[in-house]
Amino acid sequence: MTAVVVADRLGISPTAVRRHLDALLADGEAETRDAPRRGPRGRGRPAKLFLLTEAGRARFGHAYDDLAVSAIRFLAEHAGEDAVRAFAERRVASLVEPHQDAVTEPGEPARRAEALAAALTREGYAASTRQVGSGEQLCQHHCPVAHVAAEFPQLCEAETEAFARLLGTHVQRLATIARGDSVCTTHVPAESPAGQRARTPDGGSA
Repeated sequence: MTAVVVADRLGISPTAVRRHLDALLADGEAETRDAPRRGPRGRGRPAKLFLLTEAGRARFGHAYDDLAVSAIRFLAEHAGEDAVRAFAERRVASLVEPHQDAVTEPGEPARRAEALAAALTREGYAASTRQVGSGEQLCQHHCPVAHVAAEFPQLCEAETEAFARLLGTHVQRLATIARGDSVCTTHVPAESPAGQRARTPDGGSA
């Protein structure tokens, strides 16, 4: 709709509306297009229509979490727990595999943990690392699937195993947002334990 229509709907001045619309445009939450003309072309510039972008629509609530929980419940009921596990492993693989080369480059575990944190941040997990004692803590300050993982911890378990494979060392999950903690925390030792290798889901070693 146009700024004039928005102003009329809200009962405020067009000037005030345009100030707010300019902010939405600057943040990428709205865009404009020319209004279609009706009748002969008149003088002046065509009216601008304002539309929400995908980023703007994201501010509204969605039922994606409820849909995901319902879908995985259905999977568990009709295909069993192994199917849920396989789904969790497939999902985390699609999340981390695009970043595998950067994370698995030769180097100290701390450097690989930093590369993993950067990859997770690009995927929406707002991750960081910090040195704690003899190792690193990988902290995920946001979890896009926390609501789903609260009922299906297989998502967290598959994620932890994927981290171990990528980092080439045993890792330990200390806290998860899905369990009510403020951050997902994973301990990454400074060096791989002697003779110990990351385990794969089928029981082999990586």
